[in-house]
Amino acid sequence: MPTALINHRMLTWARERSGISLPHFARRCDVDTERLLRWESGEETLSFKQAQVFASKAHVPFGYLFLREPPQEELPIPDLRTLENRGVRRPSAELLDLIKLTLYRQQWYKDYRQNELLGPCPVAARMPTDAPVHELVNDMRRVLKVAAHPVRGAWDDYYRDLISRIEGIGVLVMREASLGHHTRPLRVDELRGFAIADDMAPVIFVNHADAPGARLFTLIHELCHIWTGVSGISDGEESSAHRSETVCNAVAAEFLVPEQEFRQLWQDLPEWTENLPALAAHFHVSTWTRARRAMTLGFITDDQYRQYVARQTALWAERTKHGDGGPSCHRNRNAQLSKHFSRAVLSQAFNGQLALREAGDLLGINPAKLRRFADEVRL
Repeated sequence: MPTALINHRMLTWARERSGISLPHFARRCDVDTERLLRWESGEETLSFKQAQVFASKAHVPFGYLFLREPPQEELPIPDLRTLENRGVRRPSAELLDLIKLTLYRQQWYKDYRQNELLGPCPVAARMPTDAPVHELVNDMRRVLKVAAHPVRGAWDDYYRDLISRIEGIGVLVMREASLGHHTRPLRVDELRGFAIADDMAPVIFVNHADAPGARLFTLIHELCHIWTGVSGISDGEESSAHRSETVCNAVAAEFLVPEQEFRQLWQDLPEWTENLPALAAHFHVSTWTRARRAMTLGFITDDQYRQYVARQTALWAERTKHGDGGPSCHRNRNAQLSKHFSRAVLSQAFNGQLALREAGDLLGINPAKLRRFADEVRL
């Protein structure tokens, strides 16, 4: 069996980059931990096929294993996350690959719009980051044609309606919980969302591995990034030192839960959570959003807020374990991708202007299943 003349030191780098534990990674390669360590130390060589499997399981190009030194991998968009007291962490393979994939999709859509002679997005960099929060909020509501808050319905209906309105003004909204497969989940502690500010094809990404109620806040937070023309990865933390993050947090809070109305409705009750039903009946936004607003306005402490969110997140995680099979994979894919993006890709593919393989790569779908995808989502 031919031996792969790889640099064994690259094996350790690739495994650690993947974020997969040593025992788990060994199982993926169908070897025991001791043998994996012998590979990484250079005591035992790998066959060509074993090296290919290793690269595949680590989610790195096979050629990387032949490099003398690891490549310098940097986030291609600004990192606006809160890093104090945690140190600067190396981005996970999933985060790097997710942003690269989204940039690939964004560039394709930008080229498509330019070739179709479509104009720029009217809200891209529409206002400066130093604009007053209330002016930003009022302008966003006016353009989206929404009131201060919905007067009826569930918050998740509001979430879907906002996504539809945001896409209607030319902003692509992508949302996923993993990088194409459950074995590559997106970590909430690494990102809640990000925005790619561009005059022709701005993109919002919302991490759907996050608790459902948190997604509503992230959506508006990232929309504010588009409105002010600031790209970046966000974690939604209130303690961020980045001015753009502070502004986007304030805008999202005011957009979803106006301060003046919230203050009027809040009561000094024995248990602060007793306020939530009345607030829900008035604002029709998620529990997560209401609790966060109470925290930012000083009605509850940071600890009270974090403990409450932790309980809600645990309950949601437990419910998802016992959920039903849900919609088909194609309907799930449609929910994850921007409808405008999907329509553009499918139209180009079926008109012969785009290779089916490239269309499949852009949509994350087997090219042979594109017609079924189009039929199921009625594009």
